[in-house]
Amino acid sequence: MSIEFFLILGLGVFLGFFIQTVIGFAGALVALPILLITMSLQDAIAYLALFYLYSSIILISKEWRNVDKKVIIKLIIATIFGVSLGIWVLQYGKPIVLKKMLGAFILLYVMYSIYMKDKAIKNTKLEFVFGLAGGFFSGLFSTGGPLYVIVVRNSVIDMKVFRATMFGVLGLITITRIPILYIQGMLNFSHLYYSLLLLPLFLLAIYLGKKMYLKLNEVLLKRIVLIVLFLSGSMLLLKN
Repeated sequence: MSIEFFLILGLGVFLGFFIQTVIGFAGALVALPILLITMSLQDAIAYLALFYLYSSIILISKEWRNVDKKVIIKLIIATIFGVSLGIWVLQYGKPIVLKKMLGAFILLYVMYSIYMKDKAIKNTKLEFVFGLAGGFFSGLFSTGGPLYVIVVRNSVIDMKVFRATMFGVLGLITITRIPILYIQGMLNFSHLYYSLLLLPLFLLAIYLGKKMYLKLNEVLLKRIVLIVLFLSGSMLLLKN
């Protein structure tokens, strides 16, 4: 692994999981465009899957009492099907097309966040559809969080419970995704080795994110995140 590769991996992991810890989702949306500067989409997804495993263990253990377990249970079937389909497309799809899809998805999420704000889509019949789509994009790009937000918002109002439940949803995605990635040959021991080397930096991101969550103006942070996402999404969409 070159120094440049290692630095880009570290930067993406740090920024992504710092944001993830503060607001409960969007870590991959921030990290993935950075990782793709020096690695393939499949490698980037493999690294993100491992770091999501680490973060799920840490964050869910601390926030378990605030997780709405009923929301997690009703998303299990849709998530398993969606993640499996997403990983299949990741394995056999064309990289340039998938990267442009990711750029378009990020820009759509930015527009959704601006125009919908915190409004939930109050239609329980659509929960399976959004869960399936969230699983698909989680398997494909590790970016299904925004779609799961729609489902969780239908059931959860309190921000503390919402944030904890999103950690629980991401944990569900992770325990579904890791075995499938390994079986398909997209996750190997070299990914594990280099992820462990970056574990101190990752833990620092979690620690600082937790501190920032307690202090920072949430509205300001979300605006900053949307600006970063808009720039990264535009770069992926326009770059050949």
